[in-house]
Amino acid sequence: MLNVRALFGIGFLVTSRVAASFSQAGTCSLSAAADHHKECLGSRAASTMAHSIKYLGQEEAQHIDEELFSEYGFSVDQLMELAGLSCATAVARAYPVASLTKARPTLLVVCGPGNNGGDGLVCARHLKLFGYEPTILYPKRPNKPLFQGLTTQCQKMEIPFLTEMPEVDVIDEAYNLVIDAIFGFSFKGSVREPFGSILDVLKKTTVPIASIDIPSGWDVEQGAADGLQPDTLISLTAPKKAASMFRGRYHFLGGRFVPPSLERKYQLNLPPYPNTDCVLQL
Repeated sequence: MLNVRALFGIGFLVTSRVAASFSQAGTCSLSAAADHHKECLGSRAASTMAHSIKYLGQEEAQHIDEELFSEYGFSVDQLMELAGLSCATAVARAYPVASLTKARPTLLVVCGPGNNGGDGLVCARHLKLFGYEPTILYPKRPNKPLFQGLTTQCQKMEIPFLTEMPEVDVIDEAYNLVIDAIFGFSFKGSVREPFGSILDVLKKTTVPIASIDIPSGWDVEQGAADGLQPDTLISLTAPKKAASMFRGRYHFLGGRFVPPSLERKYQLNLPPYPNTDCVLQL
């Protein structure tokens, strides 16, 4: 694990530990002014939609992905770009740069070896364009052109890569947020190293965590009561069954690319996205 001196060679360390304060999503004060009435109704409507959307099991989610590739002509990198952009947009909605309490808008993006990690790389690149300062930990890099290209793109955007997971106190001191892009809905079985140790660190950090599609280490359908407890969950395409056990503050739906016929076939009951937005808060 990296210590403070190793991570910050020039000795810079942001010392504030104050967590960003956000209002609880979906709640309305009885003393709210009349001009907030529509906002409250919108929150209630979003809550109702969250209950009516279909939550997918692991096998069904895999079938939908396969059909998007085989029958609908999407490519992996195309969907990954759309998913990563959705995740970056959701992060910017939940944690605007102006709301961050540390001196710099620093984020740590932890990427796994599969497509979820690829989503994280795309997310980091867009967050850099949005004005954040992401740092990436990518310990198990696939030897495939797609992931090599995504890595190069981040490097060319001058996003630093770490060689080891920082210690808990370093994360708490240096970063405003951790983005969990380790495991997606294809995850099964036990967590292997180095990700077991990485998840142990993430469970102890005091900074908010935003998980992409599934909190890493969770069973896709059963969740994990003693697992990672993120502040934000960004469900892609449609929420997975484990999302019903999510207890964080912000749940977003992202991935505005599902063809109507596919939505009807699987009875997804997806809500309409507002205007030109690529994410929707549930």
